[in-house]
Amino acid sequence: MGSAVRLRTDYSATELRRLARGSKDVRQSSRLLSIAAVLDGMSRADAGRIGGMDRQTLRDWVHRFNAAGPDGLVDHWSSGPPCRLSPEQNAELAAIVERGSDRAVDGVVRWRRIDLKRVIKERFGIDYDTRYVGKLLHKLGFSHMSARPHHPAQDAHIIEAFKKNWQRTLKAHLCDLPPRTKVELWFQDEARIGQKNGITRQWARRGTRPRQPADQRYKSAYLFGAICPARGTGAALALPFADTEAMQLHIDEISRHVEKGAHAVLIMDRAGWHTTANLNMPRNITPIFLPPRAPELNPVENVWQYMRQNWLSNRVFDSYEAIIDAACDAWHKLLAAPETITSIGMREWAHVGQTQ
Repeated sequence: MGSAVRLRTDYSATELRRLARGSKDVRQSSRLLSIAAVLDGMSRADAGRIGGMDRQTLRDWVHRFNAAGPDGLVDHWSSGPPCRLSPEQNAELAAIVERGSDRAVDGVVRWRRIDLKRVIKERFGIDYDTRYVGKLLHKLGFSHMSARPHHPAQDAHIIEAFKKNWQRTLKAHLCDLPPRTKVELWFQDEARIGQKNGITRQWARRGTRPRQPADQRYKSAYLFGAICPARGTGAALALPFADTEAMQLHIDEISRHVEKGAHAVLIMDRAGWHTTANLNMPRNITPIFLPPRAPELNPVENVWQYMRQNWLSNRVFDSYEAIIDAACDAWHKLLAAPETITSIGMREWAHVGQTQ
């Protein structure tokens, strides 16, 4: 058994307790109290318990105290070895990842860690372990996530122009309204809900593959939904078809939910049953159509995603009636959380100046 380590004598127990009271580091404070107890003559086993440590751990901290005084009782965590890539190389790697892979050049349709390991070795002459490539990507601000669908014919300039000119578009559509009329912005869309249901991600033990039911039948219904993010409310109908007749029913339903004396701007995509001249638009609604192939401008798309992830996916519906009940129940749960509707639906480009 080793002999007890002698303590330096230039600090008294009283002084160590004073330093412990003034320390903002909880661990340093507890170690100071343990060493003060040793100076008072307490056994090292009992003194260690004061700081939540055993006798051997206290002995280690005594060595550090003897070498550096109270400052030696502060944890000094190692930041690990320095990155072998220079800041310029890190920036170049980040640009490569953000640009994405070229199937003709790189032979893959998406970057994997093993592909980036090869790129790093070829470009910078550094051979990283595949697992470390993942850590490096996290340090550079990247995360492994599912991509959002993007129409190949989408024109980003048209989308940006639509957002930039939104206030001008709004004024042009509402120029005939009486002054100071309250204007509500409503977004509308439809979602198909049925037995061919989705499966969402879930927490599970590493190395396992959890199972969820997946139906192979084809019964379905359509949930017509519209939200007013500023008010945190919405209007919806669950219907068997998506056509002009169903759209007319939904427009009438939205009209009934517009505040008395207000006028609603109904923003929606260019589906055939939205743009047909056979629709009878209520007096308190003005439609404005989004640019083609621009679903990300419509927050109802995000509402559908939220509802599926929380209430509609990972389920089997035994009948059409069960589908309708599930759709209605999910919508009522959404309406019960107006702050969620507002959080999902507010768009900076749209919600500026809603009074005429």
